[in-house]
Amino acid sequence: MQLFRLTVAQKIALGYLLVVSFCLAAIIYALLSLSSLMGHSEQLVSVEFRTFTLSRDLARSLLDQERLERQILVLRDASMLSLLDSRQQEVASTWRQMTVISQDEYFSQLQKTYVMFDQASRKGLSLLTEENWDAAEQHSLEALSPSRDRLLKRLERFRQRREEAMDDTIRLYAGDIRQGYRLTLALAFAGISLAALVAVGVILKIHRSIGQLTRATKAIAEGSYDYPLTLESHDEFGHLARHFSDMAEKLRVLEQLHLDANPLTRLPGNLTIKSELESRINDGHPFAHIYVDIDYFKAYNDRYGYQSGSDVISQVGDMVKDVGTQFGTPQDLIGHIGGDDYVLLSTPDRAEQIAAELIKAFDALVPELYNEKDRQIGYFRGMDRYGVEREFPLLSMSIAIVCSNNLSNPSAEAIGRECAKMKEHLKKLPGSNYLIDRRELR
Repeated sequence: MQLFRLTVAQKIALGYLLVVSFCLAAIIYALLSLSSLMGHSEQLVSVEFRTFTLSRDLARSLLDQERLERQILVLRDASMLSLLDSRQQEVASTWRQMTVISQDEYFSQLQKTYVMFDQASRKGLSLLTEENWDAAEQHSLEALSPSRDRLLKRLERFRQRREEAMDDTIRLYAGDIRQGYRLTLALAFAGISLAALVAVGVILKIHRSIGQLTRATKAIAEGSYDYPLTLESHDEFGHLARHFSDMAEKLRVLEQLHLDANPLTRLPGNLTIKSELESRINDGHPFAHIYVDIDYFKAYNDRYGYQSGSDVISQVGDMVKDVGTQFGTPQDLIGHIGGDDYVLLSTPDRAEQIAAELIKAFDALVPELYNEKDRQIGYFRGMDRYGVEREFPLLSMSIAIVCSNNLSNPSAEAIGRECAKMKEHLKKLPGSNYLIDRRELR
């Protein structure tokens, strides 16, 4: 079958594609359903619920208006007419808001009742304003109160209809939500199920291959670098098996390098540096010997302790490795002689940039290594190696660069001597500095 001829990555991608496709369909359907429900919900809130609330407020305003009107008729106090006018305006304002959002058939019937009430209310206010108290009281009993009662009853029925309509709408929405949930879940489950079938086949293949590779890895870890692998497939595991033999050979070399590596920085040590240096001298190709030293490290170590000093050594080792990797060549050697001394073997054309970047990175790191007091004043007082108290500046870096093509007879000893002279000169200068020996054919 064509499916079994796919690579592991293609099978995983197929399973992932199935899950994504069905889940995407489920998400799109869910979003469309949600959008529709949001539209209906907005309609429910902005129209149905709003109308229900306004009708309730209108009924309260009508009752407040009726109580105030009766008070005025009992007291026959014209000074209270302004309050009655305010209540009437409040009723009219609430009604106008209802008119804007309610336009159904039942509202038309309610509107006729309101018009009759409004006319009676205006006439009653007019009689009260004229202080025709008897006529106003008779009008209230014969026309205004009955029209208000009819309006209140219609408002009550109107609210009941609105409440029933909202309940029906909410039940409808709940059914739509359940249906959408079931369909979304079905689409997601279908995608996961199909992907699971593909995953089972891939897992079985991976399990068999991993078993062989695990046994091979265990054998290599125990030092047996010639463990036979019988994977003949043309997928990623077949390629991986074929690379295991190459890896075993490289592990032999790495094991030798590891024995020479510095325990703090894991960088190659003296044996590897010396071997590489002699190899480059014998090849005759020009190279740059970049010697890196940290100034005032012993004083820092004495003040902040062995652990802080070890941390600095480790951090600078990482920094030298990062800078050398970024600005050097793949063939460069980055090593750790020991203590606070490091070496990079690169090409002459890249040496100066590597030195400049090292100093830039180191000077940015230094302030973080001190406490607030030492960092602010830029030094601290301590005893030098002769027992004399003196001021020690913050850590700095000195870099001496010797290029092999500037020496008539380059050798490891000659390069070491030149670096030592240059380092002695650099340590007398303030701050971090680098120096390139540009003298020719010495």
